[in-house]
Amino acid sequence: MMSDQIIRIGIINVSDRASQGIYEDLPGKEIVAVLNEYIKSPWEKEYAVIPDEQALIEQTLIEMADDKGCCLIVTSGGTGPAKRDVTPEATEAVCDKMMPGFGELMRQESLKYVPTAILSRQTAGIRGNCLILNLPGKPKAIRQCLNVIFPAIPYCIDLLEGPFIECNDTVMKPFRPHSL
Repeated sequence: MMSDQIIRIGIINVSDRASQGIYEDLPGKEIVAVLNEYIKSPWEKEYAVIPDEQALIEQTLIEMADDKGCCLIVTSGGTGPAKRDVTPEATEAVCDKMMPGFGELMRQESLKYVPTAILSRQTAGIRGNCLILNLPGKPKAIRQCLNVIFPAIPYCIDLLEGPFIECNDTVMKPFRPHSL
């Protein structure tokens, strides 16, 4: 764990319409807002709004993880059952390890609000020393999902030998074993 590392976080909104300027990029803005509330440490963002094209999603994930040095990449959108929803496939294609617990917990939380949460295919995986999270595309659901999974994210990044992420404990208390 290196505390002097830059905290670089990738944010990708996967949306045909937002990438064409038809819809405002509300999901990406919500991710930034939530992370700004949770994270006390200074951090930099790598940002992209791209269409639902698997090859482009894969390329963007690889670039952010490998070339731009992101320790965390958070995607929104493309996790449903529709034909164009391919974000989980792109994530699985570029990851060394999958982390199914994140998706399981997000669906469990979302089921408290909508019965259609079972249609969502949120997932997470690790590429090198970068954690990649696939969130749903609705801003309200993004916040609900991040609220339940974020406590595990800083420690996961610690285990990947990434930068130490300090949180605003009054807003979000991460879990780290006492041995740290």
